[in-house]
Amino acid sequence: MKVLGFFAVIVLGSLFAGCEEKRGVPKAVAVSEDGSMELRLMTFNLRYENGDETGRRAWAERLLGIVKMLRAEAPDVFGTQEGQHGQMADLWASLPDYDLHGYGRADGDHKGEYAGIYFRRDRFEFDADKSGIIWLSDTPEKPGSMSWGNSFPRVATWVKLTDRTSGKGLWVINMHLDHRNQPSREKGVRLMVERLVEMNTQGDPVVWLGDFNATEGNAAVEFLRGTPTSMKRVEGFSGLQETFDVLHSKERKRGTLHFWMSDPNRQWKVDHIFVSKEAEVLESGIVKSGEPYLSDHFPVTARVRWKSAK
Repeated sequence: MKVLGFFAVIVLGSLFAGCEEKRGVPKAVAVSEDGSMELRLMTFNLRYENGDETGRRAWAERLLGIVKMLRAEAPDVFGTQEGQHGQMADLWASLPDYDLHGYGRADGDHKGEYAGIYFRRDRFEFDADKSGIIWLSDTPEKPGSMSWGNSFPRVATWVKLTDRTSGKGLWVINMHLDHRNQPSREKGVRLMVERLVEMNTQGDPVVWLGDFNATEGNAAVEFLRGTPTSMKRVEGFSGLQETFDVLHSKERKRGTLHFWMSDPNRQWKVDHIFVSKEAEVLESGIVKSGEPYLSDHFPVTARVRWKSAK
């Protein structure tokens, strides 16, 4: 398995010849006068590129709309799930203001789906030594490994960033949990929480993105919120905030997974953005659109602020 971020791994000969030059030197960013850090966040399951899906559901047809949506929403950080190497390359090439960290889940290189993390290259400094991936299994360092009843490898990816506007450190995690096996979801979340506690010894702000294949009330989701469940707690972890629920706890039409259907009663909110409890959630929402859909999931967004420690 390579230890470099995806923005290094993805340079595949002539496909990306000259792309690094296109990136150039990061632009200057304004310094936060009060030391606060405000971020726009997104998580989005892209729907893997499926040759059986044609017409408006084909990736080539959806890509332009996805890029347009991302430019309009302008997240500082966003995570994607299910994207395969070609899809990740398409987005990377189409979004020159972003760098990308991620790996294919099948081999730790570029085979299989990615849980990728994109971040604004002008705003953040990327620490490659403190960024990585684990497989949600009994052998988390082994590429492609599966345990706990998974049908496919499941992964969690993370980056350590430094925000140039405020000087704050930031941990960003992105994961895609199993779609069938509840013990796998619970063990996967707990494993990544253990890693986070080991890594984040300074108590830096945390953003946790993902497709959990689970709604609010599920033990894996509630465990991340710090709600008591049957899952054994992790020492040093007190929980995170689910940003949509902070502002819209009574909203019933909260579905994100719609399976290409327009019926709001046939949607489930399985996509979540969590942040540290000390963060202020300013906005949260679901980017719903009519047909043609960008994916079989709707993107989830949030705007959050960490105040200065002064």
